[in-house]
Amino acid sequence: MKNNPKYLKWLFAVIGLSALLLFAVLLSLSSGEMKIGLGDALKMLFGGGDPGSIEYMLVRQVRLPRIILGVAVGGALSLAGVILQGVYRNPLVEPFTLGISGGASLGVAITIVFGLHLAFGSFMLPVAGFIGAFLIIFLVYTISSRRGAIEIQRMLLTGVMVSFVASSAMMFLMSISTSENLHGIIFWIMGSLDEPDGFLIWLTLIATLVVLFLSYFFVQPLNALRLGEEKAMHLGINTNVAVRILFLLASLLAGICVSVAGVIGFVGLIIPHLLRLIFGTDYRILLISSFLFGGSFLVLSDVLARTIIAPNELPIGVITGIIGGLVFIVMMSRKKNLV
Repeated sequence: MKNNPKYLKWLFAVIGLSALLLFAVLLSLSSGEMKIGLGDALKMLFGGGDPGSIEYMLVRQVRLPRIILGVAVGGALSLAGVILQGVYRNPLVEPFTLGISGGASLGVAITIVFGLHLAFGSFMLPVAGFIGAFLIIFLVYTISSRRGAIEIQRMLLTGVMVSFVASSAMMFLMSISTSENLHGIIFWIMGSLDEPDGFLIWLTLIATLVVLFLSYFFVQPLNALRLGEEKAMHLGINTNVAVRILFLLASLLAGICVSVAGVIGFVGLIIPHLLRLIFGTDYRILLISSFLFGGSFLVLSDVLARTIIAPNELPIGVITGIIGGLVFIVMMSRKKNLV
């Protein structure tokens, strides 16, 4: 009975964050260069209206896919961030700290410079991004494993160094590429939700939901790891297995997001920080709240990116970087323990 107020608070939190996500979705449907009334947008969303009209195609073929991808990528990056911060017990860790974004960017840069996307189709860009991210994940995991055990701090340092190497290699490719290829690489690096392939959009959403579901089987290890690996082992937690699985799940999820949407920074860093200030460090609420708030944040950021200088569009990474950086400075000024 003593814990009932806590669970009630969590229930209201999930309801509130779900309402925020719904608000973000509805705002995104009706906002943009062409204003569409919310009632009309909802009618078109559920099959009403004139299928041949510009408004109908705009809602169903442009805005809806962006919203789905925004929810998926925002939720995935935030979820991956909160998991990795729990594994490393470090509030500065995010999906890109381990070199995932660097590997994906390098894969895309190689594809663009050598024209592989022209030979095999635009689908090659996200495939190359995921391959690059996966190779970095595999490299970091292999180097950090010793005698069947993973050294967490060694893994973190390895990820940072590999990230620098991948970023340097990408800048080398950019320096020797043509202006056209350079523009393509830079545009991809800045991040965008403008993904035309419906299969990749739904794959990202399904992968995010699957990882969210699986992560709840590791709530107890994540909560125990806050005390340190040795104390977690004394509590009966197999830390080696838990760390391996959580690292792979979060890293592969981040790799999928980066390969589909490009480099969208600060989401996996800021959202977990902010939610720890509000709800504390219990992963039973942090996991679901990170997914809901991360999705809402990215969808709202996309609305800003599409409207703030309309009819032009800002890269969504610019919006998340500015907002995330300002929020992080404010939070750090509070000098509160965030882990």
